[in-house]
Amino acid sequence: MRVVLQRVTKASVTIENRLNAEIGLGLLMLIGIEAEDTSEDIEWLCRKIVNMRIFNDETGVMNNSLIDVSGDAIIVSQFTLHASTKKGNRPSYIKAAKPDIAIPLYAEFIQTFERHLGKKVGTGEFGADMQVELLNDGPVTILIDSKNKS
Repeated sequence: MRVVLQRVTKASVTIENRLNAEIGLGLLMLIGIEAEDTSEDIEWLCRKIVNMRIFNDETGVMNNSLIDVSGDAIIVSQFTLHASTKKGNRPSYIKAAKPDIAIPLYAEFIQTFERHLGKKVGTGEFGADMQVELLNDGPVTILIDSKNKS
């Protein structure tokens, strides 16, 4: 499972001209799911992300976690995170999980993240054409892959 974390001062997801989620300070997370992903991947990622010290403290040093700053989150499924660009100019998405696998894992990721954060999060809609807006703070953008925990 791959996650792109973006520290934001504001973010939103709009689907068919309808605001689906909106936050202020927090994280916008893009989640790429592959067929081999498990509940263990989800648990490890959620615990890691909510405790990751990527928010500034009073001295401007990244010492605070999402929990420390009482931040919010938006979680958006994005199969293109598993694009393979090795051959030709058209990416292949063969490693991205099919909906019958990805949808339950996406739902489990949301529930697990909410449990670790202690509050509800905003989401996208699996398979929808979404417009995602954000104001990246820093900018701070981090890629985490549960298959590469080093």
